[in-house]
Amino acid sequence: MLRQSLQTRSRVVSARLAQMSSHLHTASGASKVFDFKDLPKTNNFTQKLPADQLYPTPASSHAAERKALGPRLVKNAAYTFVRPDPIETPELLAVSQAALNDLAIDPASVKTDEFKETVAGNKIITLEKEPPEDTAIYPWAQCYGGYQFGQWAGQLGDGRAISLFETTNPSTGVRYEVQLKGAGKTPYSRFADGKAVLRSSIREFVVSESLNALGIPTTRALSLTLAPESKVHRETTEPGAVVARFAQTWLRIGTFDLARSRGDRVLIRKLADYIAEDVFGGWESLPAKLASNEEKDIFDPKRGVSKEELQGSDESQENRYTRLYREIVRRNAKMVAYWQAYAFTNGVLNTDNTSIFGLSIDFGPFAFLDNFDPSYTPNHDDHMLRYSYKNQPTIIWWNLVRLGEAFGELIGSGAKCDNKEFVEEGVRKEFADELVKRAETLIDQAGDEFKTVFMAEYKRLMTARLGLKTCKPSDFEELYSELLDTLEALELDFNHFFRRLGSFSYEEIDTEEKRKDVAGRFFHHEGLSGLAGNEDDARTRIANWLEKWRIRVVEDWPATKEAMYERFRDMKAVNPNFIPRSWILDEVIERVEKKGDREILDGIMKMALDPFNDEWGWNKEEEERFCGDVPKYQRAMQCSCSS
Repeated sequence: MLRQSLQTRSRVVSARLAQMSSHLHTASGASKVFDFKDLPKTNNFTQKLPADQLYPTPASSHAAERKALGPRLVKNAAYTFVRPDPIETPELLAVSQAALNDLAIDPASVKTDEFKETVAGNKIITLEKEPPEDTAIYPWAQCYGGYQFGQWAGQLGDGRAISLFETTNPSTGVRYEVQLKGAGKTPYSRFADGKAVLRSSIREFVVSESLNALGIPTTRALSLTLAPESKVHRETTEPGAVVARFAQTWLRIGTFDLARSRGDRVLIRKLADYIAEDVFGGWESLPAKLASNEEKDIFDPKRGVSKEELQGSDESQENRYTRLYREIVRRNAKMVAYWQAYAFTNGVLNTDNTSIFGLSIDFGPFAFLDNFDPSYTPNHDDHMLRYSYKNQPTIIWWNLVRLGEAFGELIGSGAKCDNKEFVEEGVRKEFADELVKRAETLIDQAGDEFKTVFMAEYKRLMTARLGLKTCKPSDFEELYSELLDTLEALELDFNHFFRRLGSFSYEEIDTEEKRKDVAGRFFHHEGLSGLAGNEDDARTRIANWLEKWRIRVVEDWPATKEAMYERFRDMKAVNPNFIPRSWILDEVIERVEKKGDREILDGIMKMALDPFNDEWGWNKEEEERFCGDVPKYQRAMQCSCSS
């Protein structure tokens, strides 16, 4: 059940403002932004990981005909050098202002041809010489595999995504990998065309930035470019588009799946080392060893790590690769807790769509729940409901077990992980049983940690969404679970419930009669559905829950107007007024693609980037409609994986 399987930061608005402030100012107080072409750029990924040996250098790839860079099997490599395929007459449709801040890009540079041509895939701004030098920062596509709907799918990879460069924001110290999606065929395109349609590109552009604004770990989107002359064949013929997106890393569990399937233990180790040293900031930054499996050790801040812990010992069984695995487990546990707390459904949780960094990634048929239905999936091809909302925590753990299997040799080796013989030749036969047993034990322990971290994060987020300061042991059953049961039984809107709950004063719910009266605020405009029973019973059920909630609020907050207004502010800061629901995105797509409406996309992005606002100064009528009740016949929409 969801309650057994199943938090955003309680100060999302404050954190967001602090984040934006840090992006706009250096330690000296001066602004620190760059023209797009002058961004500080690196290529650590291609410098430190093995390249496709057919095109081992930027020069060899650049000299090849573009059509020669198409689909084939690639072995013993993490990536292939491949340049984007130019598009005709690109039109820059939208740019995220939040993304510009986080990448330290001067907004003025967005108007330049250099920016527009680069994010369209028509210009490589790092290419200073032709042919490029072997150390040049040159575009690449990643090689990975994956389990899709639980079945091994073999080599997948970046079939239409091409990374351009890495860049580090000098104010925050965060490094991002900038990538184009829909930029043309790569060796990993299989039978596809390497393109992306405008429909799915709009969806990804909006949701990436919306999730980030909500505080949910996610990959990001910088820009959206229309390719009007590109006719892409999916279920129908559609216009193409390119999304410029970025993330701390685009590595995913499927990256390790492929290397494991091929027995490439050398690549697995190189990838693990790269992630620890270049993505997570060093081995010493990883979680300290758990002592006696005590819960306090799981949640204690990271402490200094001894040399012995880094290496591992036979007694502890935990070497540095175990700690790396645990870090990935913890990040994904927190990520899926955010999904459950905000009713976000990914739709396609294959291992190639599960981030090593714990980010929401590769958006296909995603959706936020409308009416609360734990069995809902936005993917109309998911007939077995494998990726339904209630199954997401379980599926993320299933994916992490696959990662544990790929890490098995490294984590099972314990203190022998750096022995020369082990590194070069692998496991001795007489050591195999011990290694397997140790790996299985460590994966099981990581499973317990996953559940603990997930539940702690989920409770923290739900506590904040309910306007409480503390989480009592009884809250999970009496408040969380009972509320979810009520929302499901009465077919009520999940996110609307929390936003509306945040405006209740003590006086409005201090008697049963008043509670039954205000219960109607949670109903849809057309009233209850026939499956929800009669209205009086529904009002009574909500009123009973409101009484339990009122008692808890009074326990956590002083009974003063000042405290009440503070609670209002806190609840508004974590309960969004706007989320990009499926019906809204469908309307945006229709208006942009069919009607040439560009204002709608700008308006929606204003709302998405500041989802907790009451208003946005864009179009009052449209704002109220997009924040209002979901049209009756547009709830629980589904879509396909094709994009």
